[in-house]
Amino acid sequence: MSANTLEDAHKLSVPALTAMVVGSMVGAGVFTLPQRFASQTGVLGAVIAWAIAGAGMLMLAFVFQSLAVRKPTLDNGVYVYAKTGFGLYPGFLSAFGFWASACAGNTFYWVLITSTLAPLVPAFGEGDTIWAVLVSSVFVWGFYFLIMRGVREAAAINTIVTFAKLIPLLLFVIVAVVAFDPDVFLGNLTGGYDAGGDSLFEQVRGTMLVTVFVFLGIEGASVYSRFAKKREDVGRATVLGFLSVLALFATVSIISYGVLPMEEIANLRQPSVGSILEAAVGSWGAWFISAGLIVSVLGAFLAWSLMSAEVLFAAAKDGDMPRFLAKSTPKDVPGNALLLSTLGIQVLLIVVLFASGALDFMLDLTASLSLIPFLLAAGYALKIAVTSDGYASVPAGVRTRELVIGAIAVAYTLFLIFAAGTDLLLLSCVLLAPATLLYVVARREQGSLLFTKPGAVTFAVVIVGAIAGVIGLVTGFVSI
Repeated sequence: MSANTLEDAHKLSVPALTAMVVGSMVGAGVFTLPQRFASQTGVLGAVIAWAIAGAGMLMLAFVFQSLAVRKPTLDNGVYVYAKTGFGLYPGFLSAFGFWASACAGNTFYWVLITSTLAPLVPAFGEGDTIWAVLVSSVFVWGFYFLIMRGVREAAAINTIVTFAKLIPLLLFVIVAVVAFDPDVFLGNLTGGYDAGGDSLFEQVRGTMLVTVFVFLGIEGASVYSRFAKKREDVGRATVLGFLSVLALFATVSIISYGVLPMEEIANLRQPSVGSILEAAVGSWGAWFISAGLIVSVLGAFLAWSLMSAEVLFAAAKDGDMPRFLAKSTPKDVPGNALLLSTLGIQVLLIVVLFASGALDFMLDLTASLSLIPFLLAAGYALKIAVTSDGYASVPAGVRTRELVIGAIAVAYTLFLIFAAGTDLLLLSCVLLAPATLLYVVARREQGSLLFTKPGAVTFAVVIVGAIAGVIGLVTGFVSI
């Protein structure tokens, strides 16, 4: 058998790529949706929020689909689209932002899973105790050694886990339908905006970051484009995975309003899906969901670890991260990049010991850091549609459609940045500014110009944001 035949045999098909997308998105976040939504809004706000998030994220899914077709030579889309469209430093920020988002997301996973086990192990507290951090650290490093065995072996495990973890969620939906009370549902309709509470707009705005968090992974197939059997499979897997997950997320959050009053859901212990199931069927429901959460976390942690390491690896291969991150093992695992990702998660686990509201903070930080890569990818799609770059021999109607998609995706992402608020924007700058040292090292290794004019302007904005963020943290204007 030839080397090419062996390589093709290891390529990922549409179902495998779709499983990577679903596996990346259906993580711990879906198990927290009822409480997070009920703490912000009622039924009407939830429906509007999912309509906005669904339309916006669908546009982003179409962005990744169109970019995979228009720019078939660009692998590892989240990073390289930003670099190709807007220059080296914005590309670096996209790569680092995605990586940092993945590290924060994986930290969130372990905080949630240990807090879920707190009824069995009280020493875990809310997932922010020394014992919780120690146990989480053991598993984080255990996954590191698992992935070092080989990317494709880990991907195969993730495919199996993706299907296994959907069973508890499907059971929850069935039980919630049976227990559905129309009177309770109608009582949760407005979320209180008609009784002096927050306006419907503010309610919807308050849900935006959690919708971003649960949709993270929509770029999963694009990140693994170099492993796809066919280039067009990347776009197909992205859209298929997105539509499946949107239906699940919206159902889980909205149907919960028919089981318990909004005020009770808002005060439930996470994972709130388990608490609602417990209210409907008894204590076994909470334990069943907790088991599903554990499986879900293991699969999502695996997928995110792979994707974050792959982004660092690709950036280093292109000379935009230090060379040591471009080294891979004989089994094609980006070992140093994976090690740095694991160390990043370890550092954040230690930070959890000193943070208040660690679970919500890590969720929001994860979502806000992802906005830079999403905005730059959408901006690049809009740019090539405007300039007709990559549209030779393509009907004019197709370019017009993709131009509209790119414009909507950019507008949606800018709205998300607004919804995130000043605190998270400044905190993101606090993380990105010192990370620029990696960029400086890479540029010196390449012996190339440090910044172009647009890059220098971008760097200045990041520095100003970081200084403002540090001052805000010291004065209490910015909180974590």
